[in-house]
Amino acid sequence: MGDQKGFIKYKRSLPQKETVEQRKQHFKEFNLEVEDGFSNNQAARCMDCGIPFCHSGCPLGNIIPDFNDAVYKEEWKLAYEILSSTNNFPEFTGRICPAPCESACVLGINNDPVAIEFIEKTIIEKAYKYQWVKPRESNKRTDKTIAIVGSGPAGLAAADQLNQAGHSVTVFERNDRIGGLLRYGIPDFKLEKSVIDRRLKVMEEEGIQFKTNCNVGTDIKSKELMEQFDAVVLCGGSTIPRDLPIEGRGLKGVHFAMDYLEQNNRKVAGGKFNKKINIDVKDKNVVVIGGGDTGSDCVGTSNRLGANSITQIELLMQPSNSRSENDPWPLWPMILRSSSSHEEGCERKWALMSKRFVSEDGVNLSGLEVVSVSWETNKDGKNEMKEIAGTERIIPCEHVFLAIGFVHPQLEGLLTSLGVDLDQRNNVMTSNYQTKIEKLFAAGDMRRGQSLVVWAISEGREAAIAVDEYLMGQKSILESKEASVLAI
Repeated sequence: MGDQKGFIKYKRSLPQKETVEQRKQHFKEFNLEVEDGFSNNQAARCMDCGIPFCHSGCPLGNIIPDFNDAVYKEEWKLAYEILSSTNNFPEFTGRICPAPCESACVLGINNDPVAIEFIEKTIIEKAYKYQWVKPRESNKRTDKTIAIVGSGPAGLAAADQLNQAGHSVTVFERNDRIGGLLRYGIPDFKLEKSVIDRRLKVMEEEGIQFKTNCNVGTDIKSKELMEQFDAVVLCGGSTIPRDLPIEGRGLKGVHFAMDYLEQNNRKVAGGKFNKKINIDVKDKNVVVIGGGDTGSDCVGTSNRLGANSITQIELLMQPSNSRSENDPWPLWPMILRSSSSHEEGCERKWALMSKRFVSEDGVNLSGLEVVSVSWETNKDGKNEMKEIAGTERIIPCEHVFLAIGFVHPQLEGLLTSLGVDLDQRNNVMTSNYQTKIEKLFAAGDMRRGQSLVVWAISEGREAAIAVDEYLMGQKSILESKEASVLAI
């Protein structure tokens, strides 16, 4: 590395944000611009460690020390070439990835880790600014055609890779716009949709075709798709939300989190939404069940829409502020994380179990009855939950958002008609990304279950290698492309 004492000289620092009151007035991204040299100093903290564990922490295998060194030396184009050799969409991961690479950073053993995610975003934004991100031409075109079902990060990554291998790629999306969860599941204050659109423009200019409002299995029969294309890759995602079937579940005001987030994303984009099921939280009391990122997104959205109060509850105990013996470095730490949405106003409660949804008129939600729980380790070493007698109480609320994860992909329609095998969790079963059906592959959340955007991109890339080898009958050129980064 250029500055071997950079990790001693500079402290970890991230861009300043707009004030809470400023950013609650809009749905745009709110990080402020940084001064010249800021990114270089942060990159200088990369400490030239003997074994860069950040590589193993990143599902994409991003070559992090190398692009950090290039940033430190202000060789921005080189940094972009290194980063884009392993990551198709740094503009996505640089905004919404929880950065497992940072958890594995060697500097994190006894210091704050390198700000890898911020550096990644800075690199790709400079690449767009200086027009280094432009349509690429494949060296040669094959006569193979591939259908990608689903346009989330896994589908887009698979499409991008296979198109670069020379195949003709068509992406099918049942929604009205491309992007999957990126489009309708992530609020604009975390990922403005213009970021997606500029990438799609490049992909279209490279020859990838996108077909929206096309629900494969309904609008086009699965058999027809299999007959039309030489290979089909299922990247539909894990879309069935986990429910909470307790008393009062059918009351008006109890919603799945993704229904709320999608509706608001459509409103922000000026798009169509079901006005008969308009979720209006203005001056209302909101409870979010679930302490993860989706729950946090509901908090940030409700703050911007003028909720009177927001309470986020979690069944598990409150995590500690530091690693425990059970999650030492370089494992992903189970520590307390607070997002920018929590900064904007939210009461967080832990170790609470939801008992029933309450209504005063039998139709509309008026509260959520909860009870405190304790967690103890039993003789088998497993955590056991017990209700604490006498702690039952009602949290007044007119809206509850269920943000407790997803269980599996939608089975009806596409998967049922194809007859694919499913694993114990009802995800599509594959061997090297290929299903039991010839020329049918799967990748992303539909295959591995609900996961991170960086895992989705990795899945799409790996599936593309498997598809290319299947079609061409030899080792994929996509693997050799990844290896060629060492020669940059």
